[in-house]
Amino acid sequence: MAIPPAFSDIGKTAKDLLEKDFPIGSAKLEVNTLTSNGIKFTVLGTKDNKTGAIASELKTKYTDKLRGVTFTESWTTSNVLGAQLELDNTLAKGLKLDFNASLLPAKGTKNAKAGVEYKQDYIFTRSSVDLFKGPTLHGDAVVGQNGFLAGGEAAYDVSDARVTKYNLAFGYLNREYAVALHATNALSTFAASYYHRVNKDVEAGARATWIKSADNNVRVEVGSKYILDNDAFLKAKIDNAGLLGLGYTQLLRKGIKLSLGGLFDTTRLHENVHKVGLALTLEA
Repeated sequence: MAIPPAFSDIGKTAKDLLEKDFPIGSAKLEVNTLTSNGIKFTVLGTKDNKTGAIASELKTKYTDKLRGVTFTESWTTSNVLGAQLELDNTLAKGLKLDFNASLLPAKGTKNAKAGVEYKQDYIFTRSSVDLFKGPTLHGDAVVGQNGFLAGGEAAYDVSDARVTKYNLAFGYLNREYAVALHATNALSTFAASYYHRVNKDVEAGARATWIKSADNNVRVEVGSKYILDNDAFLKAKIDNAGLLGLGYTQLLRKGIKLSLGGLFDTTRLHENVHKVGLALTLEA
């Protein structure tokens, strides 16, 4: 491993195992189309099963791989207009510039963030400034060698002259397994996780979380993924509160993927507290 992962990606394999591919409590539709000149159109739609509310987003993304330029614009049903410009390896190798802005015309709410990312062997750093909130400076860095990782993250509000966020993370990563330790929310929430690729068909993982300000109870989740064949897989997870999550994903044909999921409270099986959902993704 030459370049370590970003701070937010430490422990990502365990997080994805326990959180992704479980469409719960909603019905989701995603449609992606790609033109011959590199423009990608995406339509996202989500219906909440409980309230019936539907939220959607239209996104257009243009990528010029030769010049390292990516431009994305979006428009949501909440009438939020967004735009993002990325320059990757344009000015220097390993350097990425990012400018992200959004506008809610009805209320005049504006957001803008400018960021810089730099990665080389053994180090991955990111910094950004939120121009309309504070302004607030964000920064994180990860160093790694021989699979061992150590990283930190912080945010500083310039107008209030105070640190608003600081987190730490440590981990170890190789092809077969990964472990991670996180101290977040101003070092008040602690989590430990592991991921293990048992064989080509089976993956397993677990995560334990303790919130210092709450109580002495530790929440433990354990999950697994079983690959049925090249087009389908099953996922299952359960925690110490008795919440059982099940997920099934099937590639119906090239460009059409269906995911089904459910979250069931095994301590109250006869009550109407369970959640189900689905996600359909179309690509062309």
